[in-house]
Amino acid sequence: MNNKLLPWCIAGVLGMSGQLHAEEDKYIWLEDVEGAKPMEWVKTQNAASAAEIKAFKGFDTLVANSLAILNDKERIPYATHIGDKLYNFWKDDTHVRGIYRRTTMEEYAKVDPKWETVLDIDALGKAEAVNWVFKDISCQYPENERCFVSLSRGGADAVEVREFNLNTKSFVAAKDKPFFLKEAKSSLSWIDKDHAFVGTDFGDGQSMTDSGYPRGVKLWQRGTPLEQAKPVFTGDKASVAVSGWVLFDDKTPLSLVTEAHTFYTASQYVYQDGKLIGLPLPQDAEIKGYFKGKLFIELKSDLTNQDGNFKQGAVVYADVADLIAQKAKFSLFVSPTQTASIAQLSFSKSAIFVNWLDNVKSKLVRYEQDEKGAWQSTQVPFEANGALTVMDVEQDSDDFFVNYTSFLEPSTLYTVNAKTLNPQKIKGMPQQFAADKFKTEQYFATSKDGTKVPYFVVMAKDLKLDGTNPTLLYGYGGFEVSLRPSYSATIGKNWLEQGGVYVLSNIRGGGEYGPAWHQAALKQNRHKAYEDFEAIAEDLIARKITSSKHLGIQGGSNGGLLMGAAFTRRPDLYNAVVCQVPLLDMFRFNKLLAGASWMGEYGNPDIPEEWAYIKTYSPYHNLHKDVHYPKVFFTTSTRDDRVHPGHARKMVAKMKDMGIDVLYYENIEGGHAGAADNNQAAELNSMAFAYLLQQLR
Repeated sequence: MNNKLLPWCIAGVLGMSGQLHAEEDKYIWLEDVEGAKPMEWVKTQNAASAAEIKAFKGFDTLVANSLAILNDKERIPYATHIGDKLYNFWKDDTHVRGIYRRTTMEEYAKVDPKWETVLDIDALGKAEAVNWVFKDISCQYPENERCFVSLSRGGADAVEVREFNLNTKSFVAAKDKPFFLKEAKSSLSWIDKDHAFVGTDFGDGQSMTDSGYPRGVKLWQRGTPLEQAKPVFTGDKASVAVSGWVLFDDKTPLSLVTEAHTFYTASQYVYQDGKLIGLPLPQDAEIKGYFKGKLFIELKSDLTNQDGNFKQGAVVYADVADLIAQKAKFSLFVSPTQTASIAQLSFSKSAIFVNWLDNVKSKLVRYEQDEKGAWQSTQVPFEANGALTVMDVEQDSDDFFVNYTSFLEPSTLYTVNAKTLNPQKIKGMPQQFAADKFKTEQYFATSKDGTKVPYFVVMAKDLKLDGTNPTLLYGYGGFEVSLRPSYSATIGKNWLEQGGVYVLSNIRGGGEYGPAWHQAALKQNRHKAYEDFEAIAEDLIARKITSSKHLGIQGGSNGGLLMGAAFTRRPDLYNAVVCQVPLLDMFRFNKLLAGASWMGEYGNPDIPEEWAYIKTYSPYHNLHKDVHYPKVFFTTSTRDDRVHPGHARKMVAKMKDMGIDVLYYENIEGGHAGAADNNQAAELNSMAFAYLLQQLR
C-alpha cells in the first residue's frame, strides 16, 4: 500500500488524557481546506513568511541554482520499455508541466537522442483550461497499444483517468467507447483490451473506505456504463483499500484481488473463471512477483509450518496451482542477515535479481535455478559504496537498467543483461557542484536502549571540528522506507557549497535493516524512532561536527511528524526546523483525508489505550507556552489530499497564539509533493535553504 471510525469513545479518551475535546479545538476551522476564511489566513501567513525568508541576500542565487539543476538538459531521461519503444516523462523550462515522449533503444544510446512527443501536458492544460499534472500511465500488456493516463488537478492524489492510444498519440475517441473515470482516488487495472478491474467512488456513500480509497472491485467491460460493472468483491469499510490487478509470468496472466485490512496486512484472492479463491498466505506477507508458475512473497514476520522455519524478512515461494488448490508448499528463496535486507526484488525473463542493502550500502545479485532446483547466485559487478536502483525490468526481456549514485557521484545509468551481467554505461550526469571538496563518512550513534543507529555525514574534507558548522540533519523513520545515499546537486550547490554539512539518518521505523527495523518503532514504540534521531543529533555534537546553535533538521510527511516530535521533545537540541507536509495533530489524524490508513503505523487515537501513548508525542498536543522553541519553518500544500494541510495550519495558529515565533508557507498547488512544476519546486526548495542559512550560520 506503495478510519474515520465513529467517535464513540472521544469523551472517554479526552477525559483520560486531559486534552481538548475535538469540538473545543478552536483552530479546527482551519481544516476547511479551501474555505474563504482559512484561505485568507493562509495568504496572510504566506506573505509575511515569504517576505522574511526572501530577504536573505543570496535568495535569488539559490533559486537560480535550483532552477538550473531542475531544468538541466543534461540530466538523465530515465525511460521505461513499452513494447519496442522507450518512454520518458520530461520537464524543463519550455515544458513546465511536462511531455510524455518516446524513442528507440538505438536513439536512446546516443548523447542527444531524437524524441517523439506522445502527450504534451502543457498543451492539454492550456486547451482545457485546467492545471493538469501528469501522474501515471498504465498500458495493457502484452499489446501495449491502449493505456490509462491519470491526470491530477494541481498535483492531488485524486485523478481523472482517460484511455489513450499510443499508436495514434491521442485519447481514444468516444465512438470507440473508451474507459473513463472522473476525478477520484480510483483503482483501474487492465485485464485485457476490453475488460478492466475498477474501484472508484460510485457516489453511493458506501463505495469508498474510511481511508478514502475504493472499498470494492468490479469487472468493467468496454462499452458498458460504469454503473453496470459486475461486482467482484466488496471489503470492509474500515479496511484501507480493495484493488484488482494482474501479474504476468512472461505472457501468462494471474488476476488478483487484494483487500488491504491495514497498511501492513491484506487478504489475497485469485480471480479465476468468474470466481474468487482465497490464497493461503500470511496476511502480513507482501507479494513480490510471479515467476515460472510460482508466487514469491516477502515475510514480515517469522513463519513456521510443515515446510520449515522461515525468518522475518525472508522471501519464500510456492506454485500458484498449489496455492489455488490450498495445498501450498513453501520453499526458501533468500533470507536476510543481521546487517543485510532486501531493498528490491526484480524478475526478468530468465532470472531473479535481489538488490541487497547491507549496512545501507547496495549489492546486486542474480539468482538462477540449476537442474536440481537449487538457487545459484552471482553478484553483478558494481561499486559497493553507493546506491543501486534496478529499473525497467520486464517479464518478457532479460535487458534492464541499473542506476548507480552516491552522495558525491552523480547518477550513472547502465544497461545490464541477465545472462552476461556485464554493465554497460549508457547515460551519465556531469558533476553539478564541487564534489571533490567533500567527503562522506558513515557513523553509528547509540540510541537510548543501546541500539546502534547508522547515519551518513557529507562534509568538507578540511572541515574544522569546532562545533560551529551549519549542519542539516534529514530524517523520515517510518513505513519501512529506506533512506539511501544519493546525489543531490541542489544540496551540493545550495547547502554544501554554502559551508553546510549534510546528514542522512537511518533511524528505526525505516526499512534499512528489513521488517524488524521498521516494526521496532511501530505504535507504542514510536518513541524509539525519535530517540534514535536525538541520539544522532547528540553524536554530531559530541564529535564537534556541529552544536545545537548550528544544527537544523528537515523532514516531510511522516518525516514532518518526526520534525514536530523532535522540536517539541527536545527544543534545546536544534536551532532550525524545516517541517514539510506534516502530520501534527495525532488526535485527529485518522479523521482527515487518508489518515485512517496509517493507524497500522501509529495506532488508533479513538482507543483510550492507544491514545495514551500517541498523546506523548503528538506535536499539536505537546506545545507549551513557557518553553523556548527554535523558529520552525512549516510548509504544506492546499492541494495535498493525502496529509491534510490542516495539520500545519493549526500548529502554526496555535504557536502564534502562544507567542511563539514561527514561519509558514502553503503552496496552493503541488499535492503531497508540495510543488506542481519545476518553478514552484525551485522556489520552495530555495526558501528552505535560505531559512536554514539565516538560522544556522
